[in-house]
Amino acid sequence: MTVTPHCDEARPGDGLVKAGGIVFIAGAVATLATMAPLFLDVDPFPPYAWAVCMLMGVGFAISAAGVFRSAAAQRRAARASQA
Repeated sequence: MTVTPHCDEARPGDGLVKAGGIVFIAGAVATLATMAPLFLDVDPFPPYAWAVCMLMGVGFAISAAGVFRSAAAQRRAARASQA
C-alpha cells in the first residue's frame, strides 16, 4: 500500500526550499540596491554591503539542500514500498 501526500501536507525539504527562496530574494534585492549607485552616479555603498549580495548564493544552496532532502525522502519511500 503506497501513501501519497496530499497537496497541503508538508514534505521533507519543503521548509528548506521556502527559506532558501526568501534568502535568495533578499540577496537579489541587496544586489539591485548595491548596483544602483553605479548607474546613478552617486557614492557607492561600503564593502560590507557587497557581502550581503552573497545571500543569493546562500539561498540557492539552501534551496538545493531542500530539493536533495526531498529526493532522498522519496527514494526511501519508494524502497520501503517495494520491500
